[in-house]
Amino acid sequence: MSFWDELRNPSSEFSVMPFWFWNDDLDEAEIVRQIGDFQDHGAHGFVIHPRVGLPRTLGWMSDELLHFYDIAIAEAERRGMVVILYDEGMYPSGSSAGQVVAENPRFQTRCLDKIDLAAGEDLPPLPPDQTLAAVVERGNGARMAVIDRPLDAFIRGIHYIGDGPAEDEPPAGDLLNPDAVASFIRHVYDSFAARFSQYFGKTVMAIFTDEPSPVGRPRERGVIAGTTGILEHVNRILGYDFTPRLPALWYDDEVDAVRYRRDYERAVALRMEETWYRQLFEWCEGHGLPLTGHPARGDDIGAERYFHIPGQDLVWRWVLPDEPSALEGEQATQGKCSSSAMIHLGRRRNTNECCGAYGHELTWAEMNWLADWCFVRGVNQIIPHAFYYSVRGIRRDERPPDVGPNSPWWDRFPQYADRCRRLSWLNTDAAHVCQIAILGAADYLPWEPAKVCFQHQRDFNYLEERHLWEDAIVDEDGVDLVGIHYAAVIIAHEPDPRAIPALDRLAQAGRLIHFPADDLIERIDALTWPDVIVDPPSPALRVRHIIKNGYQIYLLFNEERAPLTVRATLSADGRPIRFDAATGEATAADLDHLSLAGYELAVFVLE
Repeated sequence: MSFWDELRNPSSEFSVMPFWFWNDDLDEAEIVRQIGDFQDHGAHGFVIHPRVGLPRTLGWMSDELLHFYDIAIAEAERRGMVVILYDEGMYPSGSSAGQVVAENPRFQTRCLDKIDLAAGEDLPPLPPDQTLAAVVERGNGARMAVIDRPLDAFIRGIHYIGDGPAEDEPPAGDLLNPDAVASFIRHVYDSFAARFSQYFGKTVMAIFTDEPSPVGRPRERGVIAGTTGILEHVNRILGYDFTPRLPALWYDDEVDAVRYRRDYERAVALRMEETWYRQLFEWCEGHGLPLTGHPARGDDIGAERYFHIPGQDLVWRWVLPDEPSALEGEQATQGKCSSSAMIHLGRRRNTNECCGAYGHELTWAEMNWLADWCFVRGVNQIIPHAFYYSVRGIRRDERPPDVGPNSPWWDRFPQYADRCRRLSWLNTDAAHVCQIAILGAADYLPWEPAKVCFQHQRDFNYLEERHLWEDAIVDEDGVDLVGIHYAAVIIAHEPDPRAIPALDRLAQAGRLIHFPADDLIERIDALTWPDVIVDPPSPALRVRHIIKNGYQIYLLFNEERAPLTVRATLSADGRPIRFDAATGEATAADLDHLSLAGYELAVFVLE
C-alpha cells in the first residue's frame, strides 16, 4: 500500500479505544449490539470499565461479571476488534474493590502522622496497628514523635448504595507495601490470566492501570504518604538520613522546609516505582500483555518507564481552549510527558484518556480540540472518556459526558474516529525531528520554559534526568538518546546530584540553558536551527515535525479560536501538500499565505 493510501485509510490498529462504562444490569444481546454499533461508527476497540451502577449480583471479579467479559471479548475477536482490560473495580487502582484489605488488614493504606511532645513528655502507648517511626527535635527545640499508622482512605466502588448517588467506598490498598501489591496482582492480574490468557497480546491488547496513589482517596488531611519502614527506603533513595528533616513535612518554619518536603515526595514517587509499577510491569512482561494506563499526576514521567504504552489523562476541564491551562500548570505538561517517554524509552505507542468529567457542557469543537492538543504534542492513541452502557437515571450524570452512542454527535462520530485514526497513524513509527530537551525529574516537569517554546514554534521533548546517567550519550555536541540528538538542554530545577557530571559537560560546551532566561529563544537559536519560522509572530501556533516512510511531515495547529494567516518557512525541502485529516483530501499548499481557521490542525506533507 502506498503512503497516501495508508494515510487515507490506516489500519484499525490506530482506532480510538473508548472507555466503555459497564454501569447497569448487563445483557448478552445488548453487549453484542453495542459492540457492533461502536464498530459501525469507527471505534474498532474498547476498554471494559466496570463502573458504579452495576447491580450487586455482578461483583468485582465475580464469575457472574467475568461471564460478560467472555461475551464481549469473543465478539471483539469475531469482528477483528481489540480490547483493553481495566484492572480495578472503579479507581484508583490497587484495592481490587477492597479484596486486598479483606485478605489482610495490614494491607490497608498507611501514612506518617505526628504527635507533638511537651518537654519531658514520653510518647503515650500506641494502638496495636501503629508503630513509632522516629522521635525528632524541631528547629525550635520542641520534640515530636512520627508514627506510622493506618490511613482512612478508599477507592470509588462499582455499586450504588440503595438508589444512589452514594457509592460503595472500598478501603484503599497500601501501594508502598510490595506484599499488598502482590495481593492485588493475585486478585486481578492472575485471575484475568486464568480466564483470558489465550487472548493476551491479540484480541486483549493491553491491561489498563488507573492513577494509582499511595494515599488512595483519603478522608483525612494533614497526613503524609508512608508505610511501615518507609524511612529506610527514603534514606536509601535520597542518599542521606532524612530522619532529622521529618518536621519539615508538617512545619513551614523548619529550615529549607520546601526543599525537604520536595525530597520526600520524590523519594515516595521513586519507591512507588519499585513497589507498584515494577511489579505490574514485570507481570505483564511475563504474560505477553502490554501495560498501559497512566500515573496519578500529569508530570509523573518517571513512572512512565514501567508502561509498555505510556499514558496520561485529560479530565475535569483541566486543559481548555483559549484558557491559560492550555499552556500553564502541571496538567499542561501531560501530552509531552507521555510522548517524550514513548520516544526515550523506545516504545511504539502512547495514549491519552480524553474528555473525562468535562461535563455536559463539552462541545463537539472542544472534543476535537482536546484530541488535536494531544496529537500536536506527539500522542498517538486516543481513549475517549467514555461510552456509557446505560444513561438510565443518575448514571447520565456520573462523570459526564457520554461522548459516544448517547451523545448529540454520535452520527458525526465516524468523522472524529477517522481523523484520530489518521493522525494516530502519522505519529506512530515516525522519527520526531527535534533539537531541544527540557530537563525534568521523575515527578516534575517544568511548564514555564515549555510555554515559551510552544509560543515560538520551537518543538521540544521532556528529558527525565535519569537518562543523563543511565543511557544517554552526553558530550560537547549535546545529548544523544535512542537516535535523537538534542543540541540544547533547558534546566529549570535543582537536579539530582547524579546528573551533575553530565550537566557540567553540557555547561562547558555552552549547551545548557538555565531558566528563567529572558533571552531563551535567542539562546536556543544560537545552538539550533529554527525548524518553522512564521511571519507575523503567532503565539497560538503549535508545530510538530516528523519523518515517516521517507516523507517530511509537519503538523501545524492553531490552538486558539481566532483564525490566523502567516507566511511559513519550513526547514525541510519539498513541494508542500496539505492533507485534511477529516476528509482524506490532499491539495497543493501555499505556505506564503498559510491560513488556519480557529482550532484547525493541518497536515503538510513535503514531496
